[in-house]
Amino acid sequence: MKLYAIAINTFREAIRDRILYLILVFALIMIGAGRAISLLTVGSEEKIMKDMGLAAISLFGVATAIFVGVGLVFKEIEKRTIYVLIAKPIRRSEFILGKYLGLALVLFVNLSIMTLGFYAVLWYKGFLDVTLGKAIVLIFVELLLITAIAIFFSSFSSPFLSSLFTVTSYLIGHLSWGLPLLADKLQSGPGRALCVVLYRVLPNLEYLNIKGEVVHGVPIGGEQVLLAAGYGLLYTALVLMLAIGVFRRRDFV
Repeated sequence: MKLYAIAINTFREAIRDRILYLILVFALIMIGAGRAISLLTVGSEEKIMKDMGLAAISLFGVATAIFVGVGLVFKEIEKRTIYVLIAKPIRRSEFILGKYLGLALVLFVNLSIMTLGFYAVLWYKGFLDVTLGKAIVLIFVELLLITAIAIFFSSFSSPFLSSLFTVTSYLIGHLSWGLPLLADKLQSGPGRALCVVLYRVLPNLEYLNIKGEVVHGVPIGGEQVLLAAGYGLLYTALVLMLAIGVFRRRDFV
């Protein structure tokens, strides 16, 4: 019940944030602009519109997860409401999980609106393709993971540093395939060790990226989607456990 109350309160606070509406409007504009861009670009109009739509959903979803997620814990500390919360019989794990679930609900609502807008544009053009839903499911899993990373960093650092660390994690996660190659070129030293550590520790977000495959009609089985989703959700759970562990050790006195 406490977890539910924190999650719903977080959801209500987040949807009042103007940045959410700004991001959502820009996302819908980008999805709709796919039509105009396809006319100015050499290539299949259908593929360009699908690619632009999925890219917009992913990009603006990540922006929401980062810019809202990094402030969830900090706002409670800045407003000093955290002192009221920890004085009540609320576990710190419930606080972190409640904040996370509240933002996850916000992301689900935003993603649903963007998906409906995307499908509406495709339907109008006669390009409706339900298989794109597989990519959107994994986009949502990626957003859940990015949200967990944002909350983890926000549990011990400022919003600016949390944003920087989360964006860096996101970029490295999508470029992690190149870390072993970079490590091989570095003979020795801290640079090589850092590449190895980052490759071993950070999630490979490319496992969750099947946008190119679905746009170009490459068959994607349900088993592949489930395995990728399981990979992302497992990492999400591990990051949340780390966030709870760090937050439990913080002293607010």
